[in-house]
Amino acid sequence: MDKNYLAVDLGAESGRVITGTLNNGKLSLKESARFENGPVWFDGGFRWNLLSIQQGVLNGLKAALAETPDAISLSVDAWGVDYVWSGLGQAMLAAPHQYRDPRTRDVYKALLDDPGDATIYEETGIQFMPINTVYQLAADLEQFPELLEHADPFLFIADWFHAQLCGEQAVEPSSASTSQLYNPVTRDWSKKLVEAVGLPERLLPKIVPSGTTLGRLKPAVRDLLGGDLSVVATCSHDTGAAVAAVPATGDDWAYLSSGTWSLIGLELPEPLIHAESRSANVTNEVGFAHTIRLLKNITGLWILQECRRTWAAAGQSFTYDELTQAAEAAEGLRTLIHPDHPPFLDPGTMPEKITEYAQATGQPVPETPGQFTRCILESLALSYRMTLDRLAELAGRDIKTLHIVGGGSQSALLNQFAANATGRKVVAGPVEATAAGNILMQAIADGTVADLRGARAVVRQSFELTPYQPEPSADWEAALERYQQLPISL
Repeated sequence: MDKNYLAVDLGAESGRVITGTLNNGKLSLKESARFENGPVWFDGGFRWNLLSIQQGVLNGLKAALAETPDAISLSVDAWGVDYVWSGLGQAMLAAPHQYRDPRTRDVYKALLDDPGDATIYEETGIQFMPINTVYQLAADLEQFPELLEHADPFLFIADWFHAQLCGEQAVEPSSASTSQLYNPVTRDWSKKLVEAVGLPERLLPKIVPSGTTLGRLKPAVRDLLGGDLSVVATCSHDTGAAVAAVPATGDDWAYLSSGTWSLIGLELPEPLIHAESRSANVTNEVGFAHTIRLLKNITGLWILQECRRTWAAAGQSFTYDELTQAAEAAEGLRTLIHPDHPPFLDPGTMPEKITEYAQATGQPVPETPGQFTRCILESLALSYRMTLDRLAELAGRDIKTLHIVGGGSQSALLNQFAANATGRKVVAGPVEATAAGNILMQAIADGTVADLRGARAVVRQSFELTPYQPEPSADWEAALERYQQLPISL
């Protein structure tokens, strides 16, 4: 007997509604709707057009229910760190800021001094990045104190959508842990950091376990959509959902959620928080069943996406397939960049930024789109090698396989580069790991699938997985030595 579920997957460039059907231990996915997303410049900064996103979500759910009226439940996942303020009986007090907005730079530096980076890491185990929620909240307290006087507890993007759909205001740990305000040991907000930031406790949302059924659709929403569903908080953070669908067994594997960001890490039963992990600036994010994703956030295919946008604005439009073909024909390991060079985090003029980095580090400047693309992909692969080696050392694990999931897993060239650079077998797929994880966690919530191990077994039976064997080369080892000498900041 078929069981149908709906996943709303919100990304930085687009949102989708996916229908998932479970039958005899196999999962099939169907995209029922897709809509564009992206930050807008508004009131002096980058913000999310949440009303447009909401309209896309509602239209998509309505279309999905028209096709699959017997769907059992739905869940929303989205990017982490960003959040929404509601209050005064209003669903939204202001358009939420986008994480790339530079407003957090000053408070980020101030909090690293007091209460200090050691205290912040001891409390949270989270990688230091100015985009993290705690610095955004501190900026709000400084810049918008009048707004916060009237605000209800903040909600992360996916959790806000859950509240709009069923009325229950709560967040779950996968999103909460991205905030650098959540303590994965106590499994609650860090009282020490809440006090240090000066955030009133009334603004902290309730935390519920991943897999919690929040309630049923509000009557008005039910009437609008033409269906009655349960709303489940699976893993509201999209990476948490994607890692739940990694088709792995044992503990000798790592994962790479490849897309706008490259999130590479290990799955552990407990957080790893000590001086060495802080020095390595690795993060302890929470996954389903409070597993720990010991990972590093690396600026990923965003760099190529921004190059492509710059070229298109200049009248040169390239598909990703065209760029890949051009990269294959370009000279290998010619120019390398550090993906986390701070200017690469910000939008705009990416080819110019890469040129400036190459010049400053005494390397040949890429001249063609193929050379730029190859530079980006090879540099990402080398960053995976360095990060994976460090994570394996910290966790005391021998990592033999790297599972690459998400949209970036479609890049055969990057997958092969990753295998070559890391010296490990790469298994690519599923592409739709986030949606698959979202849906399978709903199936765990209603008892159809037993647990996380059972969910991963379903993934292995349901999706085509492509292996890549490493092609050892002295050129890659020499390139790794060059890469290790590259500065992050100039």
